[in-house]
Amino acid sequence: MPFPPDPQLPQDPPQGQGSLPLRGLSLLVVDDSRFTCDALRLILHRAGARLRRAESLEIARLHLAFHRPDLAIVDLGLPDGRGEDLIAELSAEGFPVLGISGDPDNRDVALDAGAAGFIEKPIGSAAGLVRLIRQLATGAGPLDRAEDQPVPSGDLMALRDDLVRAAALIAAPGDAGYALAFLRSLARASGDTALETAAQDIRSGFDRAKLARMIEERVATLGTMA
Repeated sequence: MPFPPDPQLPQDPPQGQGSLPLRGLSLLVVDDSRFTCDALRLILHRAGARLRRAESLEIARLHLAFHRPDLAIVDLGLPDGRGEDLIAELSAEGFPVLGISGDPDNRDVALDAGAAGFIEKPIGSAAGLVRLIRQLATGAGPLDRAEDQPVPSGDLMALRDDLVRAAALIAAPGDAGYALAFLRSLARASGDTALETAAQDIRSGFDRAKLARMIEERVATLGTMA
């Protein structure tokens, strides 16, 4: 299922009263979830960064062949392979990389591959993420610890698109391992504990049908919010 194009952002982030600690930095987000990417976009764009997104290893490598951002954020579970492979490639070149995953057990996997840090979904602190990226990408000292702002939620229609994609992946023949991992990560990022639990406990066709109905219900509810 192809990804719809991400919405265009203005060339320059909105100016506020405070400084833009990531002004001038170019970041690459390699993540297959539009919902997660939208939340990252809101945080980092407001801090002055420019973001590009790749939803697979293949697209990320094509992008990196022509453009080198200041830092990459790489999801561990991707549709065409494991994110730690890309992390290892980039870190071997001295390139700063952050791993990201909805599974906290992936922290060690990312760090062992050479990641300079790890982000767990859902993101706990917007200010903490900005500080970490600034230090890794520029080598600058820590910022003053201003009061943190609430972490923005991703766009609900992006969440709906991700759920539709998850449903199609789960219904497809073959191994549903990637599809279920994608859904668990999405459920965790969106705070949907019931869906996360259901995606962890698939033992029969009945369980799979129950999970499909849960996804359908959420897609229908989100559709009424459009």
